[in-house]
Amino acid sequence: MTATDWPDSPLDAVDATFVALTTGDKPLLLDLEPLREGTDLPESGLSLPALRRWLLSHPHSYEARDAVWRELIRRARLEGPAWVIAATAMALPALRRYAGQLRRGWGGDAHDLDAEILTGFLTALRDRVDLCRPAPYASLCRAAWRAGYELHQRDGAEAIPLPAEVLDHVTGPRTPKRPWGHPDLLVRRAVELGIVDACDEQPYIDLRLGHRAIEPIAARLGIEVVTLRRRIQRIDVRIAEAVSDGMLSDVISPQAREHWVLQAEQRSRIRAGRGRATAVQPELLAA
Repeated sequence: MTATDWPDSPLDAVDATFVALTTGDKPLLLDLEPLREGTDLPESGLSLPALRRWLLSHPHSYEARDAVWRELIRRARLEGPAWVIAATAMALPALRRYAGQLRRGWGGDAHDLDAEILTGFLTALRDRVDLCRPAPYASLCRAAWRAGYELHQRDGAEAIPLPAEVLDHVTGPRTPKRPWGHPDLLVRRAVELGIVDACDEQPYIDLRLGHRAIEPIAARLGIEVVTLRRRIQRIDVRIAEAVSDGMLSDVISPQAREHWVLQAEQRSRIRAGRGRATAVQPELLAA
């Protein structure tokens, strides 16, 4: 395909790239064998377009769909642009359907609407969808619809009914709750008090405030995803306790400050001990 033949629609461009990736001598393939346990997925050997057709023809195969989409999202996050295109193209039937619905009463450029839907999908694919939660594909689709719907409404188009599955995701302004202040500053105060360890500050901000994907952050830190997830959950508990006690918005007592400092020191000793154990393990295996 030449530059002059390249599609104007962003969704058509994704489709054209997907065709190029899944044909030829070395087509992009997804090994289904590791995903088949507990599902009705077919035997490995399906091309990605064939797998997309299979998923469309088996709308109630929820376990199979979840297994496939968790793997597609994981690969899109960790294995490069080809898998980003593949994951997006696997969702094209839904994305095209949303584009068609949102064009009703739309006076703007249809390609702008396509681009907004695609941007919402890609943002969720890159960072927003938690792979430990059920129905990751539905979460991606909700993000795509929401992005297109918000553009549709910003430009004054006639209101259209939202699908029931996305209705509770489109919300208006909310009244701020105590403690007031920019969340980053509250996390910084939590670090200063020893509630959050300094080494956890940026990962916590990226995950909880930036809604980034956990897999690349864990890889960058050199720890397992489950380890980072548990660490962040423990920080959630400590911050919730601190907020409840007013420590992030009020002056705290020396006794309370000492309590958090001692807790931080204990966490540091535990991590140091785990680090030494990890370092010694390869030597034991080699002995």
